[in-house]
Amino acid sequence: MTVQELPGAAAVSSGYPAFTFRTDPAPLLPDPEPYRVLGLGTDSPLDPDLMRRLYEGMVRGRRYNAQATALTKQGRLAVYPSSTGQEACEIAAALVLQEQDWLFPSYRDTLAAVARGLDPVEALTLLRGDWHTGYDPREHRIAPLCTPLATQLPHAVGLAHAARLAGDDVVALAMVGDGGTSEGDFHEALNFAAVWQAPVVFLVQNNGFAISVPLAKQTAAPSLAHKAVGYGMPGRLVDGNDAAAVHEVLSEAMLRARSGGGPTLVEAVTYRMEAHTNADDATRYRGDAEVEAWRAHDPLALLERELTGRGLLDEEAIQAVREGAETMAADLRARMNADPVLDPADLFAQVYAEQTTQLREQAELLRTELEAEAER
Repeated sequence: MTVQELPGAAAVSSGYPAFTFRTDPAPLLPDPEPYRVLGLGTDSPLDPDLMRRLYEGMVRGRRYNAQATALTKQGRLAVYPSSTGQEACEIAAALVLQEQDWLFPSYRDTLAAVARGLDPVEALTLLRGDWHTGYDPREHRIAPLCTPLATQLPHAVGLAHAARLAGDDVVALAMVGDGGTSEGDFHEALNFAAVWQAPVVFLVQNNGFAISVPLAKQTAAPSLAHKAVGYGMPGRLVDGNDAAAVHEVLSEAMLRARSGGGPTLVEAVTYRMEAHTNADDATRYRGDAEVEAWRAHDPLALLERELTGRGLLDEEAIQAVREGAETMAADLRARMNADPVLDPADLFAQVYAEQTTQLREQAELLRTELEAEAER
């Protein structure tokens, strides 16, 4: 569409055609401050059942992160990208999904996948290096945990667009870190989603660093949420450590997408408390004072303090949740300490719906070599 074809365009006295914005940018811009709910007083209403579910999920998530990190030190996991400090985003993302919706996680979003219902061990299979994914994405409606940055975003848009064309009531929630917003896939996905009004929600967990690169060296934008207006979708800015606020903002974005309103970009401002992975030395690029300042804004402590202050949580309930998390960790530990039984033929499974001639030849070659090795 040319400028002359825009609504309301007409020749003016200067000889140039009139210009009209395709979309009013003002409603798309995020608020100047991250949206918050917790700590603002007891007058703000909270759903007690929802808050308890968020709290339980975050306690389990914190323990899951600790246990998975320990497994890397024991050689049971090849790598683990901890999301300690980001549990509010992880659990809230899982809880806003309806059964038919799809989750498109990044490699750091194991907690969201587990909170969505995925077996805790299956969620770690990829990071263990044992199998392609470790679970059936279609069964759980969870796309594979994505290690390449931002490549899951166009996939999410494609699925959401296809669902809309088919008339299916499906919304895709795509999670990505701030580092992923520097990838071309991020921009292509947002543009595609906005042009086609795909029912997809983009959740950017801005945890401050793309491994060692701070956000200031990635973008000069006022916020990552401001990038939304360039594609014609709303941008929302939320305190990513405020579980109630994250859930509310994501719920609104999911409802908007489900009702035909198109995509939304949500930036959750949070902080990665631990290193990028167990292979990273975070002390080389950030100081202890910065970490401690964010530790004072711990999402789990914020929610626990709010719920106890409102009388929605007592010591007995806290202890019960913690004991449940310990039981989960013990089960995870025991099952991960068992050596898996691996079938080399799985290398050729789940690659194509129907194996290619080349794959069949490779599978036969491997089978022959293994039989010869067994005879020797």
